Amino acid sequence: MTHRNDRSKTALSPDPILSVIVPVRNTVSEFQQCLRALSLSREDDIELIVVDDCSTENIRSIAEQHGARYFRLPRWSGPAAARNLGVRNAGGEIIVFVDADVLVVPSTLRTIREEFERNPDLAALFGSYDDAPACLDFWSSFKNLMHYSVHQSSRTEATSFWAGCGAIRKKVFGDVGGFDAVRYPEASIEDIDLGIRLTQRREKIRLLKHLQVKHLKNWTLKSLIYSDIKQRSIPWTQLILRSNYLPRDLNLSWASRVSAVLVAIMVVLAAGMTRSLIGPATWSPSAIMFMFICVISALLMLNQQLYRVFVGKRGMAFALSAVLFHWVYLFYSGTVFIFCSALMLLHGVFCSETSKSDVGRSLT
Repeated sequence: MTHRNDRSKTALSPDPILSVIVPVRNTVSEFQQCLRALSLSREDDIELIVVDDCSTENIRSIAEQHGARYFRLPRWSGPAAARNLGVRNAGGEIIVFVDADVLVVPSTLRTIREEFERNPDLAALFGSYDDAPACLDFWSSFKNLMHYSVHQSSRTEATSFWAGCGAIRKKVFGDVGGFDAVRYPEASIEDIDLGIRLTQRREKIRLLKHLQVKHLKNWTLKSLIYSDIKQRSIPWTQLILRSNYLPRDLNLSWASRVSAVLVAIMVVLAAGMTRSLIGPATWSPSAIMFMFICVISALLMLNQQLYRVFVGKRGMAFALSAVLFHWVYLFYSGTVFIFCSALMLLHGVFCSETSKSDVGRSLT
């Protein structure tokens, strides 16, 4: 693959310790804020690399204004390919990935460096979004606060990876083969895939809960559902079945799995209640209502940390709506897993790229 390799006019450290890589495609306003924030966190022996994923906007001039090295992919290839290109041209021993719609704080890069210095056996680390997303509408608040709560309640010894704000030793990244840009040509779970491969090699990954960054993305209901199903649930199910490995943290914790089952039971109970109201039923309405209340109580208990975040950050009215949509999220995520698993079982093959496209079209 050919690409343009342009060094900025700003002097660079000949021997950088950290190489910060920012993949970007057209998000100019967020990208400018991202680079300004990185400038406040950056020291002399840290290089900044911007990889332009074939944008139609003038990304190069913005990158050069902030002293970044600039590279451009010849065609739209996705963030996995962009990050891989950045790593190939990086001079640092530690690679730091920061999304173009993320704001670091002044201590972010120092925190990453110190963690690797203290732990020579550490292969990779990542942080989380903070609890104060830039966009305050319902969908953006729901998505970002859920991400924050999941990361803050997960184990520090991680079995996954997150590229929104994550770092990895360059040698380890090369040894494991980098991001899979062929399987993930758009924003997806390329970072989770990388994390599972690291885990299978018994590499040490750490979740730093105090390494928090601000997310600038404005979510809508359409973009949220598209991302959850097409870019997350479907490829994540395929990855689990292909690798025969099911992580036990982040979104796949035992609490999350049980919650998905409980929501499915709730749907069945609701159907039973409806049937009991219009005709003869196996169970009485009072029995169904009792079980329904038990299921809701279990869901509230299992997800109490998340729901407390909803209440604490946005108030009770927001929390009530967010809890209801969280149950909807659990339902369609669980449905996707069952559908994909059944499809693979019926066809007797693991997800080829053709079946991946077919499933994606059928669910979106």
